[in-house]
Amino acid sequence: MEEKKKYAAAVDIGGTNTRVALVDEDYNILKRVQFATMTDDPMENCRKIASFILSYETPVEGIGISVPGVLDTEDGRILMANNFGNEWLDFPLTKTISELAEVPAWLANDANLAALAEAAAGEGKDKRIVQFLTISTGIGAGLIVDKEIYEGAHGLGNEVSNVIVWLDGPSQNGLAVGAIEAISSGTAITKRANEAGLKAAHAGEVNELAVEGNEEAKQIMEEAKEYLANLIASLYAISDPDIVILGGSVAMKTPGFVEEVEQRVKDKVFYVLKPFIKIHRSTLSEDSGLIGAAALAFTKKDKMNHA
Repeated sequence: MEEKKKYAAAVDIGGTNTRVALVDEDYNILKRVQFATMTDDPMENCRKIASFILSYETPVEGIGISVPGVLDTEDGRILMANNFGNEWLDFPLTKTISELAEVPAWLANDANLAALAEAAAGEGKDKRIVQFLTISTGIGAGLIVDKEIYEGAHGLGNEVSNVIVWLDGPSQNGLAVGAIEAISSGTAITKRANEAGLKAAHAGEVNELAVEGNEEAKQIMEEAKEYLANLIASLYAISDPDIVILGGSVAMKTPGFVEEVEQRVKDKVFYVLKPFIKIHRSTLSEDSGLIGAAALAFTKKDKMNHA
């Protein structure tokens, strides 16, 4: 008798938009909808999410939910997030959606779920230990071990944005002085360039100035790559991943960025590690949040079934 295909509901709640999708076990997105996130009304946002899930003719195994910020994944609540109103903080998100949609729901940080998507359907799908970093507006990360998110003792494992890599380096947005996000993120690159008197709207323009020979821009891009390589070399020393995958606009849109960072990392690690350094660009689209959320639902439901 042929086994029935499994399906999950995937939810990606951002500060601007909320996306809801029906995803099969091969990570094909079959249905999707998007609406403006009600940043001051989490209850109504949850009702809208549940109404879409209940409209599916196909029963789902569960619901995976992707949210940016610092989360209590055990209790399914947002502890800290910049893009939502205070009404969202400590709101019982997974409990509410689960009760409304009548299926189990699980919550994880957006960077962790982007990492899980890479391990399930991206560059890391044949690997045991997958390290993911997004180099974009900010810097996020996720570590996947045997297809499961490594969360640490308090759910804060791999929160690398505030890792200090530069003594007396730059700072921004309440980060520690010399934190990696204040050096290598797109926001940091642009901010540092403008502070140096350059006119740049985004990191791509800073890189263009560097390619054209502008010394200030070259220095800023050099430091962004160098300190990021320091961080990644440290991650290799700590967890020895099979692969490191870089996503986000800075990594994806800056020509040669990933290749240059990979070479710098090879120059920084013990010689016995050099052959194992593999730093790849993400091959997933902006749907990685939905794919990761579906993977979370499948993984958690399987654990429930085998408990």
